[in-house]
Amino acid sequence: MDFPAHVIITEVGPRDGLQMERRVVPTDIKVALIADLVAAGVSAIQVAAFVHPEKMPQMADAEAVISRLPGHGDVAYSALTLNLRGVERACRTAVPWIEVSLSASDAHSRQNTGLTVVQARAATGAMIDLAVRSGRRVRGSVQCAFGHLTPGDIAVDRVVRMAVGLIDQGVEQLVLADTTGLANPVLVRQMLAALLPKVGSVPLGLHLHDTHGLGLVNVMAALEMGIDRFDTALGGLGGCPFVDGAAGNIATEDTLHLLHALSISTGVDPALVAVWSRRLSAFFEHLLPGKRYRWI
Repeated sequence: MDFPAHVIITEVGPRDGLQMERRVVPTDIKVALIADLVAAGVSAIQVAAFVHPEKMPQMADAEAVISRLPGHGDVAYSALTLNLRGVERACRTAVPWIEVSLSASDAHSRQNTGLTVVQARAATGAMIDLAVRSGRRVRGSVQCAFGHLTPGDIAVDRVVRMAVGLIDQGVEQLVLADTTGLANPVLVRQMLAALLPKVGSVPLGLHLHDTHGLGLVNVMAALEMGIDRFDTALGGLGGCPFVDGAAGNIATEDTLHLLHALSISTGVDPALVAVWSRRLSAFFEHLLPGKRYRWI
């Protein structure tokens, strides 16, 4: 099998990984976590989200976290935004990458942002334009790309149009997010077969959740299609607060174990990542969904 020789891991634990946890993580701990992820070799980290603090208290210190990020120019620090106000807040910080995200599901979009899909799509142009004019690089993502309530209940053509629209508006990277964890290898192959011919030179990655235990199977399907970028969260932390029963992201340590077994390089030391998974498990007083972190 002709897999990519190298895969870029974007660690989303400090953002997506923490947002479902009720116990708020102090800023000092977040900053220490990010510093140690960098030391472990992670080259891309989503560190915060600029969202309403009442809806997501875990992200209320976004500005404070970004002001204290370790000074590594080769690390792609990013922050998530869902509307123009979020981009405005992000542009008042030094975060180099801004993620502009919208949902392919009208129901999910209303829950997540208070906007319909049509309204959200109309807003992305101004969001991306402001980020670019402010000297930021932009990563665009489409949520619920593989379904909202049932697998594939979002048409492939709809997701492709939204993704291509983000590219046309100037994003430098594109991510398809399996927000509700409904993806399976068949859907992954179908979606990638439809989208890859249209993305040109824009890198395409996947943000996979492991709600039904198919996360790493979907990674395999994507690798077979040439995908070399994946979002992961240490220990399998995370989920969507607006999706009932949403489970965490594919675990960083588990994904690294698979990739390294396939002789795919990542530059990341899973044992160093696992140190923090165990610490956070103790902090939250519950086991995390991932497997490898418990004993490496």
